[in-house]
Amino acid sequence: MILNGRNIDGLRAPRIATLTRRRFVAGAACAVACAAAGLLVGCGSASRSAEVAAIEPYVSPYDWSGLVRDGEKLSYYENDALCSRWGIDVSEHQGNDIDWAAVADAGVQFAFARIGNRGATEGALSADEFFFQNAVRAGEVGIQVSAYFFSQALTEDEAREEAQFALDNLRETEASGATFAYVAYDHEPVEIEGARANNLSSEQLTANARAFCEVIAAAGYAPMLYGNQRDLLRLAPELRAAYPVWLAEYDVEAPTAPLDFAIWQYTNAGTVPGIPTDVDLNVWLEPQK
Repeated sequence: MILNGRNIDGLRAPRIATLTRRRFVAGAACAVACAAAGLLVGCGSASRSAEVAAIEPYVSPYDWSGLVRDGEKLSYYENDALCSRWGIDVSEHQGNDIDWAAVADAGVQFAFARIGNRGATEGALSADEFFFQNAVRAGEVGIQVSAYFFSQALTEDEAREEAQFALDNLRETEASGATFAYVAYDHEPVEIEGARANNLSSEQLTANARAFCEVIAAAGYAPMLYGNQRDLLRLAPELRAAYPVWLAEYDVEAPTAPLDFAIWQYTNAGTVPGIPTDVDLNVWLEPQK
């Protein structure tokens, strides 16, 4: 994601033609390291989480030899069957002149549009300048639309306030014909002086994310959790199990995070016809049952 014109996470993903077969297993050393850093929280203690991970190391449900790159587009196959969709996420940082017809013609199948954000220092809520037009115009050309909100909530009450702010904007946009598949909660540390929410405990981060998602779900929308590996591992495992996860991990051949996820955001510096700036690229994994 990009906040105030600044990259938040990672680097451009490498351009690779083929991928060797890889299985990612997070063993005891990873679990113990995470526990020492206070990253494993939720049911039981961090040490208990590390103990369980050591006995039953995480094994990805995906066979990453099925990843295929065509230019900047990434697809995932199982048994020669396509099991993914390709998409983007956008905000006002992509400007107001996105050619959504060209984006659809380039093969983009889904898009997340930023609803807005809470200020990283003063904490004011702001709507994304182009959320309305991005959501409506993407839907008009057949792209599945979802939305996300960039949170800097300090408390559950602030997270609920953010969720209500998101709902108000979603409903206003739906009145013009837009529909939304998911609404993602995006809480990230911000590298600016005076950032208000960089030092929250794992317990508070989990409580805030849960509060946001519960309000969204109660209104009839499907919540989702966004973050990089560190952000997501700071959330309680039972919360990550309750909602789909959208993982940001760049500069790797295939994801390495020891957690389950549905969407992989693999670069924040992609290019797509119809978009005049760099844009985040994502692959939505839909494995065979």
